[in-house]
Amino acid sequence: MTTTQHIVIIGAGIVGANLADELVARGWTNITVVEQGPLDLPGGSTSHAPGLVFQTSPSKTMTKFAQYTVQKLLSIREDNNDNDADGQGCFNQVGGLEVATTPERVEELKRKLGYAMAWGVDARLVSKEECIELYPLLDRDAVLGGLHIPSDGLALAARATQLLIQRTRAAGVRYLANTPVTAIEKESGRVTGVRTPNGTITADIVVSCAGFWGVEVGAMAGVSIPLLPLAHQYAKTTPVAALEGREVNARPNGLNASLPILRHQDQDLYYREHGDRYGIGYYGHKPMPVVAASLGPTPSHVDDKNMPSRLEFTEEDFRPAWEESQKLLPALRGSEIDDGFNGVFSFTPDGGPLIGQAPNLDGFYVAEAVWVTHSAGVARALAETLTQGSSTVDMTECELSRFEDVQLNREYVSETSQQNFVEIYDIIHPLQPRESPRNLRTSPFYAQQVQLGAVFMELGGWERSFWYESNAHLLQSLPPHWRPVERDPWSSRFYSPITAVEAWKTRKAVAMYDMTSFHRFIVSGPGSVDLLQHLTASDVDTKLGKVVYTLLLNDNAGIRGDIFVTRLDRTTYQIGANSATDFAYLSRKARYQTQRAPRNWVQVYEITSTTCALGLWGPRALDVLQSLTNEDFSNKGLPYMHAKRTTLASIPVTLFRKSYVGEFGWEIQTTADHGRRLWDAIYTAGKPHGLIAAGRAAFNALRIEKGYRTYGTDLTAEHDPYEAGLAFTVDGKKTVPFVGKDALQCRASQKPLTRRLRCLTVDDGVSIVMGKEPVFCSSEAAVGYVTTAAFAFSVRRPVVYAWLPAGVEEGVGVEIGYFGSRVKATVVAEPVFDPEGKRLLGVGRDGEGREGTRPVKAVL
Repeated sequence: MTTTQHIVIIGAGIVGANLADELVARGWTNITVVEQGPLDLPGGSTSHAPGLVFQTSPSKTMTKFAQYTVQKLLSIREDNNDNDADGQGCFNQVGGLEVATTPERVEELKRKLGYAMAWGVDARLVSKEECIELYPLLDRDAVLGGLHIPSDGLALAARATQLLIQRTRAAGVRYLANTPVTAIEKESGRVTGVRTPNGTITADIVVSCAGFWGVEVGAMAGVSIPLLPLAHQYAKTTPVAALEGREVNARPNGLNASLPILRHQDQDLYYREHGDRYGIGYYGHKPMPVVAASLGPTPSHVDDKNMPSRLEFTEEDFRPAWEESQKLLPALRGSEIDDGFNGVFSFTPDGGPLIGQAPNLDGFYVAEAVWVTHSAGVARALAETLTQGSSTVDMTECELSRFEDVQLNREYVSETSQQNFVEIYDIIHPLQPRESPRNLRTSPFYAQQVQLGAVFMELGGWERSFWYESNAHLLQSLPPHWRPVERDPWSSRFYSPITAVEAWKTRKAVAMYDMTSFHRFIVSGPGSVDLLQHLTASDVDTKLGKVVYTLLLNDNAGIRGDIFVTRLDRTTYQIGANSATDFAYLSRKARYQTQRAPRNWVQVYEITSTTCALGLWGPRALDVLQSLTNEDFSNKGLPYMHAKRTTLASIPVTLFRKSYVGEFGWEIQTTADHGRRLWDAIYTAGKPHGLIAAGRAAFNALRIEKGYRTYGTDLTAEHDPYEAGLAFTVDGKKTVPFVGKDALQCRASQKPLTRRLRCLTVDDGVSIVMGKEPVFCSSEAAVGYVTTAAFAFSVRRPVVYAWLPAGVEEGVGVEIGYFGSRVKATVVAEPVFDPEGKRLLGVGRDGEGREGTRPVKAVL
């Protein structure tokens, strides 16, 4: 995008002001910021935010956002005054301390230390005694230990916002105070401006940084914003004797603290000093939803006690917090609650922020549900996206377009966001399923799965079977090599040894998997070839029926998605994709192409909900399929990575000769109305051949031992194909320019790789890790981190994928941090199972596949 475009930012809080600053730093000056309140204190969440910045998170993306926010807050000072505010700038780096008062929390802190080390945050576990040294006011008998992060601290959010406004205004940014937006102007699917009481401001780009008013702003644009404003309790005490008489008390608010910011997550509490008083935040009360529109217009004067985001304190809800606080901090027993309020913050269905362009309105962007902790990092990421096409920090888990349609209705947003509020400090297992709402989306096979005792977990509203209790009786038949090993208590949660049975059956006989929830799109029209040739790294102008595994790249050659492209006819392709974000991207690019060249039009539409799919894989899969048809579906009849429309048991289907588990077989697709009959036909035909239904737990284990990557976990927009071990997806002979091609060529010619996604096996053969753990190589500092891991039943040992320095070669020993201990592992060649891909071709089965004994590239 060019710097001459006019951009309007709605909201002058910590996010909007940071975004203006980040854009100015990148050469953009044609910027207007519209704020409904006064600029000195706009009255949104920024104006009352307590400012505690804890950087460590299970999310690498959120941790990177927080790390940059700390750096920037430390750099913001008054003009020409390097010694501003005692050298503290807009951030008081007092450190952070999270204390454990239960054994379960002690273990959780060990996991958090792993996150910190994996993402590059300096942190350490501290004993009870060290907790008291760091924070003498703690009750020694209550605390079992803690996690200390020296670089955490207190953000002076309102002050930082004012300084950012000052410097961006000096750089030419126009600010309009007390100017509410009353409408979003649009034409032909694109934003054209914003309407205010003083007239319309034309714009090429509009970014909503309106905080908890984002739902209302989105509604003006016709864009669903899955955000729920919720009130959160914060109170200040009367003076605390133990804090009186200190020199630090005379400093400005935010700088008048010297103890670490404190979290007592076992009781949903956090603490900070306000000079000789305490500030206490509480998440343990009942959720208090707020409708932003009901708050009325922001007054022309806003102060600490009079702002839209500060609601009346409900003392009865705070009573448990006050009781628990006096237990943890006995010094509070001589004080009282002096002042409190219920401050409005934004929550979302999955707890993440909302960033990026609206899928249905070009030029309309959002940066909503962003807390002070991540504000500058989010602003930088969005500024990079606007100015250079992509962010240096992966935003997959933050994209506005990540939600399915069913997740955008207000009932779903309300229930799930309130649930996230309640669970914000809970110990959540990475596989822990949502309890409610459930059964929003089920495949046509759901009834049969229930009959087989399927254990379901939820993702994207879909019920996905993870294993089947009907297979439990086969545990006694497992050969010794396939028997599951004992697991530690954490990795045993949301797991069943039945997974071993289902993996065994897939490798030795045949199993069928429900693949319905995977996204399926159709790309059609005379411009379909041109669109996909432009967007993918492979040559997809292929013969009919060919299936191509390829990558979607950004302009910097980062991987923005991996997809299967199947050519159904001359102008029609089917896409197998990962998420709604892929659909939004392809749809937007199709619109652009159609607008530029109407005769070369192309359309993209979803068929996921109107179709269903089964994976039928294993050495006996051909026997099962051939009993349902007279057609030849051996390698000669339907080669690997090809598709064909046919009928099975009189059911119209499309067979895709590909495998997610590294075994001979197909993905079998039909329309949803035929789904139940398809399941019954295959299940009945497969019984004589030992067929079982298998779930996602076995699927994942088989995927990992075969070396198949998962987008968003193993690879993201921060990685290029060469680093990710997917160089084979880049067609070096492709003459058509495609997104990311120039950057790929530049990278290939400039310097060798600095990092690679590597395969590890755990040395002891039994220790399980779960993902996101730090990896060490002859040093105390982590050199990489785990992406995915599973016990690989076929080779009887845990297999791990991790990002490591490129110099860490095969055979090198490493260590993985797991709950404070080290698990020894070795870098090995991949994949650990069937490296030549012979099983994909059925080699060795009655001569089948002998014409294809050459190695097969490991594609999903």
